[in-house]
Amino acid sequence: MRLETVQDALNRKNISFTYTDEDGCGSLDFMFRGLSFHVWEYHDDVWGAETNIYEAGRSIDVEGDYEAQISREILSWPEF
Repeated sequence: MRLETVQDALNRKNISFTYTDEDGCGSLDFMFRGLSFHVWEYHDDVWGAETNIYEAGRSIDVEGDYEAQISREILSWPEF
């Protein structure tokens, strides 16, 4: 199982998600306030994740300590 830090952040916010593992990379899909979000992990020379958590209509790549960055953003969202 991958993206455990992000999964923990989603669980702490009580956000249901779907987890998929493919080719050793984790993928999370979830809804928040009626919008669809994703975190799709990749490994192309470096580990990273494509996500739209910063802006629902636009995906960006996050590399480096991507799980911590993504988790911090999710934990900053208002309670629902």
